[in-house]
Amino acid sequence: MLSMKKNITLVILGLLLCCGLSGQDLYDLNRVQELKIYFKEADWDVKLDSLKQLKTKQRMVADVKLNGLTYKDCGVRFKGNSSYNSARKVFGRKLPLNIKSDFVDSTQTFKGGYTSLKLANGFRDPSFVREVLSYEIARKYLPAPKANFIHVYINDKYYGLYTSVESINEKFMKDHFGDEQTTLIKCDPEYGIKPPSGCPKNAMKATLEFMGFDSLCYEVTYETKSDATDYKGLIQLTKRLKDNPQKAKEILNVDRALWMLAYNNVLVNLDSYTGRLSHNYYMAKDDAGRWNPLIWDLNLSFGGFTFDGTGKPLDAKGLQEMSPFLHYKNKERPLIHKLLTIDRNRRIYIAHMRTILNENFKNGQYYSRATQIQRTVDSAVRNDDSKFYSYNSFKDNLTKSSKAGKATIIGLKELMEPRTKFLLNHPVLQKTPPKISSVQGRKKGDKIVVNARVENATKVFVAYRSGDVGYFKKKIMKDDGASQDYQAGDQFYGVELDAIPNMQYYILSENDDAAMLHPERAEYEFLEVK
Repeated sequence: MLSMKKNITLVILGLLLCCGLSGQDLYDLNRVQELKIYFKEADWDVKLDSLKQLKTKQRMVADVKLNGLTYKDCGVRFKGNSSYNSARKVFGRKLPLNIKSDFVDSTQTFKGGYTSLKLANGFRDPSFVREVLSYEIARKYLPAPKANFIHVYINDKYYGLYTSVESINEKFMKDHFGDEQTTLIKCDPEYGIKPPSGCPKNAMKATLEFMGFDSLCYEVTYETKSDATDYKGLIQLTKRLKDNPQKAKEILNVDRALWMLAYNNVLVNLDSYTGRLSHNYYMAKDDAGRWNPLIWDLNLSFGGFTFDGTGKPLDAKGLQEMSPFLHYKNKERPLIHKLLTIDRNRRIYIAHMRTILNENFKNGQYYSRATQIQRTVDSAVRNDDSKFYSYNSFKDNLTKSSKAGKATIIGLKELMEPRTKFLLNHPVLQKTPPKISSVQGRKKGDKIVVNARVENATKVFVAYRSGDVGYFKKKIMKDDGASQDYQAGDQFYGVELDAIPNMQYYILSENDDAAMLHPERAEYEFLEVK
């Protein structure tokens, strides 16, 4: 029999463990979360599979215990396309899951205000880090979901280790755009459903091509995910890209599109707008009425999907040396073709690529981070009897290719070391960009003065706006500063602006060959004058 002192110690320890687990953030990457699902039906898997095979998004009701906290009457369904179909056909286990806390009770949320759990099964990723690492890198440059890992039990039987990815929904929109009611469209075709007759050949790809004014040609591929439906606005965007891309910035967050395209290319994320299927992203409207592309579904990044849309799948060398201008001349990819044919956009796109490479790959940071993430789930992967690949494949795929069923998945280091070298030595990235330093913005009476030292530039702009609304306007800065402290020819550029409240700004400089921004992560990051 335990002594009273030992009993008290165990109770306190249990409370600490319980509270520590339930108190952590749902997407804390330092710990593996725990999810227990309880169905009343013993044949829950057969019924969920039947719903999925019927191509319906209906759900079954189940109670859920998430990190020790109980949530009644949640809605559960299987999710995914290839990650579901292949896992079902080849392995017959560990199918991807989608869980809604507010399925019955519209007010019920998981801890932190989340209403959805989207759980991926590691399909075609022996390393098990692709999705989590890719989202972590993406969040440096554009709004992107949080992601981590979770143990899943169903009716108290262990179902396996999953990746848990934050849903792009009303909460995400409120967190990143300040308005949960904004229009949100998922750009991903409903496979198996044909568009109406008379629609263009690419109606089943979310290329943002203009397909006429009939919204029925868009509805199969562009799925509204919010109460606000705006196919008319989406059609307007595709028409603008087709006819007048120079003015696309009025209805499209062009810089965000350039970041997404640069990101997809550097990370060889081909299961995206950039690859063969041209899908797996969202379009969200901000308060200024502009469409913002948002990346999604990164489980096959780092070369997990090898079809670039130009023909046969790429081999290892093809992935390593994929052109930074893939689809540049392809009129069926207007987001790439139309935007990058504009000189300034193209220079900024290359500047974004340079930033991503320098901050994550040239310094080897991605590999150090991937190693850390693997350590977090090492024992979980080792003990997961439902995993699709061996523990050795899990360890090996950080550095070298591993088999995933009949496919061979290139190792992260095997891909990114030669790819980084290839891109940094590419002629377009070998061009010398301007150098920006000594940036200062300050109030001066009813004016705001911005100065910066810029070397090797032919043009220097300040891009600015008031608060978070609207796009950044650009005004040229002159090489005489904006005060008596500077003189022409000293490479100090300046401009004087009418004072506006909460001014956000960054510096854009360019020469005939290249561009540079300050901060380098602009427009996602910026400076302020309060």
